[in-house]
Amino acid sequence: MSVDALAPSAFRWRRFLAVAGPGIVVMLADTDAGSVITAAQSGAQWGYSLLLLQFILIPILYIVQELTVRLGAVTGKGHAELIKQQFGRGWAWLSVATLIVTCLGALLTEFAGLAGVGNLLGVPAPLTLTLVVGALLAMALMHGYMTVERIAIVVGAFELVFLVVALLAHPGVGEVISGALTIPITDPKYLLLASANIGAVIMPWMVFFQQSSVVEKGLTPADMPSARLDTAIGAVATQLIMAAVLVAVAATLGKTGGDRTLDTVEEIVGAITPFLGDFAGKLLFGLGMAGAALVAAIVVTLTAARTLAEVLGAKHKLEDEPREAPWFYGSYAVALVACALVVGSGMNLVSLAIGVQVMNALLLPIVLGFLYLLARRLPQPHRLRGAYAAMSGAIILVTVVFGVYAGVAGLWG
Repeated sequence: MSVDALAPSAFRWRRFLAVAGPGIVVMLADTDAGSVITAAQSGAQWGYSLLLLQFILIPILYIVQELTVRLGAVTGKGHAELIKQQFGRGWAWLSVATLIVTCLGALLTEFAGLAGVGNLLGVPAPLTLTLVVGALLAMALMHGYMTVERIAIVVGAFELVFLVVALLAHPGVGEVISGALTIPITDPKYLLLASANIGAVIMPWMVFFQQSSVVEKGLTPADMPSARLDTAIGAVATQLIMAAVLVAVAATLGKTGGDRTLDTVEEIVGAITPFLGDFAGKLLFGLGMAGAALVAAIVVTLTAARTLAEVLGAKHKLEDEPREAPWFYGSYAVALVACALVVGSGMNLVSLAIGVQVMNALLLPIVLGFLYLLARRLPQPHRLRGAYAAMSGAIILVTVVFGVYAGVAGLWG
């Protein structure tokens, strides 16, 4: 093959590498501490019965986040700014309030997860949280989206160790398939965890973060093919990690199903270490949890700060100096310190994590409703239309209805 024939392919890969980042970062953040705990609890209580849902959610997750890429690249505006422009300030504030609640809930779970990892290593929670808050504040002051993106990808890559954990648990293929096809859809406790898993995968802050990152990175409609591939790779990766956590715990604890709850990171590690070995269990799970929690803490804190400043019409980019963007940096710092203080007081991580994920599922009508309507208002030829619009609308509707129904039925069942 000639050099000329190879050149277009090499150019496409260089273009992809230049564009990639927002999708992979947001998807690594998607598998955050709360998601890891939700997947672990699913495996402990229901074996493999929630495994199939992890794979069903891959195309749903891609469709949702692809719309954010489209909105950001075509309009050059963040999600809250677009809602304010298209629907008015009142609806924009509703969306921001929804976002901030979910971001703070997620940040609490990230800090609780990191405190749990610190406890595994014999580090007191206050010291762990102080170090984490200091590191995240220093990172924001580095003045550059690309720097933060690279840090997030490197940190988040530690989540891949969960794939190793799943393999070391030696799940039986026949048992996995049989368990995955056993779905007790009428059990309220099962429905509650199903709703939590949906909320753990499709989170409101992901929509806001990826759209803002596409804008801050300066992507245009010409970059959309590469940005879509970036998003697709991330969607597959995050769900493989969720599935790996579920399989690892199901292979060790979930064979009887329905009678085991795990309340802390230490309990999860303590339960699987007899099967993986004490050193391997602590090292691998600790690395994976730390990576998951850190990348998510970066994303959710930036998202809350960016969006609040955005709807206020204030500067909100990492390239801006603190004196130029006081709302952005101030809300970023306040969120970190406040959540660290709350977590330092002690809390049940599993109950918090599952509660936050169910809340995410219950808020999906607002978040995905705005997302779909905004995509339908884009200028041609990028407007969501035709068969893809009908399919996307149907998938979003089914996801929203089932997520809300399962959450309500689980809470009240």
